[in-house]
Amino acid sequence: MRILPLLTASALAMGALPCASGAYAQVETPAPTVVPGAPKATVQKITVHAKGLEGSLEGDSADRDVFVVLPPSYAKNPKGRYPVVYALHGYSIGAAQWMGEIHVPQVIEGGMAQGAREMIFVFPDSKTVHNGSMYSSSATTGDFETFIARDLVSYIDSHYRTLPTRESRGLVGHSMGGYGATRIGIKHADVFGALYLMSPCCLSARGLFGVTPEAMKAYAAMKSPADSANLQWAQRGTLAAAAAWSPNPKNPPLYLDLPLTADGKTREDVMAKWAANALLSIVDQYIPNMRRYAAIAMDVGDKDGLKTDTETLHKVLETYGVANSFTLYEGDHTNRVAFRFQEQVVPFFSQHLSFGAGK
Repeated sequence: MRILPLLTASALAMGALPCASGAYAQVETPAPTVVPGAPKATVQKITVHAKGLEGSLEGDSADRDVFVVLPPSYAKNPKGRYPVVYALHGYSIGAAQWMGEIHVPQVIEGGMAQGAREMIFVFPDSKTVHNGSMYSSSATTGDFETFIARDLVSYIDSHYRTLPTRESRGLVGHSMGGYGATRIGIKHADVFGALYLMSPCCLSARGLFGVTPEAMKAYAAMKSPADSANLQWAQRGTLAAAAAWSPNPKNPPLYLDLPLTADGKTREDVMAKWAANALLSIVDQYIPNMRRYAAIAMDVGDKDGLKTDTETLHKVLETYGVANSFTLYEGDHTNRVAFRFQEQVVPFFSQHLSFGAGK
């Protein structure tokens, strides 16, 4: 399996590969060997309404699919309470597709069968009309940052037997989800107690994201946000970034600003907004927050174009004396993620989250 060179920042925030036709297909990834006798988890699909997503200008639903993976003992132990790990998917796929790619619940069951303590895992769907929310706050897409950090956490704590403290909440994400986990983690250390960042995208400014005059013509022909379904995959990625980072309520029908004018000139005001959402540009401002985490881990494949930015984030935190681990493993953007989830992510949160007194 091969990931093409960087096309756009969004092009690496994904779980799909280009086909010969130029379209993008779902990634099929290998799974770890099933652990014999691993107790079975229970997967529930629920719908969570997010106040902050109401009235998004591009029409994305405020009712989001969420998958809750309950540990094997949950039904048998009616008085038991559990830490919760929130897991964020990448660009162009939703929660269900990502769970398929990383082989949930098998990898969670396997991790627990191999010694990790039992936890609840939550997989929210943050796919939008342009294939991804960037887990950001925007009038165009809605406030996905608050949806994850506040609305969803509140819902899960009120409907499941959780340990409702930051010390018992973990946040993990891959690719665009890694960006989301970084962005939300930087800003909401009062909510989460441990972070795991898997191949986070979009950490540094990426210029025009591959925007061309030809792409601008395609955008100009659109009559509604839903028309992006007819665009090339990378062109939709640009719209997702613009909807998240340069929204414009006064600019229908897409309600966003793009970084080129109709005559091909760069819009520096838009470029500045995009750069301001590159997390390596702002992490220095949130070092006190990052110090609050019990543990921070990040990993990336040695054949992944995101490895340089991921290591840079690691080094920035090290510069400030913020403890964190960085692993460069043998693999590309997707082919080892299921193994990493079972062998690293599940044990990491088992070790670093609080399981309550006497647990």
